[in-house]
Amino acid sequence: MAGTTNRAAEREKRHRRIRRRVIGSAARPRLCVTKTLSHLYAQVIDDSVGTTLVQASTLDPELRGDVSGPNRKAAVKVAAKLVERAAQAGIKEVVFDRGGYPYHGVVSAFAEACREGGLEF
Repeated sequence: MAGTTNRAAEREKRHRRIRRRVIGSAARPRLCVTKTLSHLYAQVIDDSVGTTLVQASTLDPELRGDVSGPNRKAAVKVAAKLVERAAQAGIKEVVFDRGGYPYHGVVSAFAEACREGGLEF
């Protein structure tokens, strides 16, 4: 149909455009956030090696009973868990990768909670 767009394809295009500039290193790994209709996922990734250093999501056993869906409340709890794990791994500075999502709602709540927890980006 003429004039219709695929939202997922548009988000993927934005994500590729962002990833051209946002690159994680050992000194400043990349904090990547992904959301689906049911869950919220976050990873701290060292792109130079290609490994995930720390991760947290709404599927974690500690959070599973407290949150339902990828909403702002869940974003704050996932961010707190991620910041806690990052501190244990010695990570203080990251670069933020919003994954092609608008910096609004759940994504901004997640980012602000990470900043309040002590991550710098």
